Amino acid sequence: MKKAARITITGAAGQISYSLIFRIASGEFLGKDQPIILQLLEITPGINALSGVAIELSDCAFPLVKEIICTDNVDLAFQNSEYAFLVGARPRGPGMERKDLLQANAAIFSEQGKAINNSASKSIKVIVVGNPANTNALIALKNAPDIDPSQFTAMTRLDHNRAQSQVADKTGSPVSSVENIIIWGNHSATQYPDLHHTMIGEKSAFDMINNDWYKNELIPCVQQRGAEIIKARGASSAASAANAAINHMRDWALGTDNWVSMGVLSDGSYGVAKDIIYSFPCRCSNGRWDIIQDLALNDFSKEKMKDSERELLEEKEAIRELLEWIESPSKVSTLSGRGDAKHLENAWFDAVNALLR
Repeated sequence: MKKAARITITGAAGQISYSLIFRIASGEFLGKDQPIILQLLEITPGINALSGVAIELSDCAFPLVKEIICTDNVDLAFQNSEYAFLVGARPRGPGMERKDLLQANAAIFSEQGKAINNSASKSIKVIVVGNPANTNALIALKNAPDIDPSQFTAMTRLDHNRAQSQVADKTGSPVSSVENIIIWGNHSATQYPDLHHTMIGEKSAFDMINNDWYKNELIPCVQQRGAEIIKARGASSAASAANAAINHMRDWALGTDNWVSMGVLSDGSYGVAKDIIYSFPCRCSNGRWDIIQDLALNDFSKEKMKDSERELLEEKEAIRELLEWIESPSKVSTLSGRGDAKHLENAWFDAVNALLR
């Protein structure tokens, strides 16, 4: 019997997590021979609902589940964790601007990043699902200086899957035959679904579709799919988001020969600004991802990629003061008047709260 793998899920009583947890427990993530320990995090008002999820998990009698930990303590939730699905996030409220949303989520993902740094396995793999996912992932990463930045990712696999499904439907092809889809950029309305390298069997996708459909139907469809789902069902996508999160993490952990879209820390590939979480085409093996290099890009693609890069840089600017507090502890030391760790931490959270007011 393998040693149980510790998996953290935040926002664990929410809709996406409800679709996610039972599939992970059944072995769809790490396989039918990998026992797991589920470490489920919720805010205090959600603990009763989370206890109901735990009862249902128990009633399923999943043989792989060795322990279920339900908690509102962030450090306990990430204790020795090897995989983390950061699902819980502050949703945009009425009248809330994107900057307000970014700053509200900064406090959440700062705290979780710190807990990952202090409590989790140093080899942890993290996917951020909660939106705005790319910049939330950047915030968490910046708060975990002892963890390799490559171990923080943002989910654009849902967009990847949406594009793959749309192309399959348009061409009457099996989904499995549509390969080399790329999602560039941000998980937002500026993301760029790129079909210029997509193959359907041995044919280029552009031999089977027309450019007008691609530019005027596919791209806006994928960009606006989330809003379409909310309009149709009165709630955001949950099952498809959970499915994409499992796809992302399973391929990352176990490897795949297929191209996958992942939001990762930019290293400057394809001229994208460094130090933002940007979606690239990746290939996964041996528990790591690598950006697929040297793809030819036309002017249309470059323009669309730049639009999404620009938005991510604007998001980063919106939280610039918060990032400066993380990266400049001397400022916090001056603010607190003391240099010990507890006072630095308290001063940091005072600074965050002041900026959010």
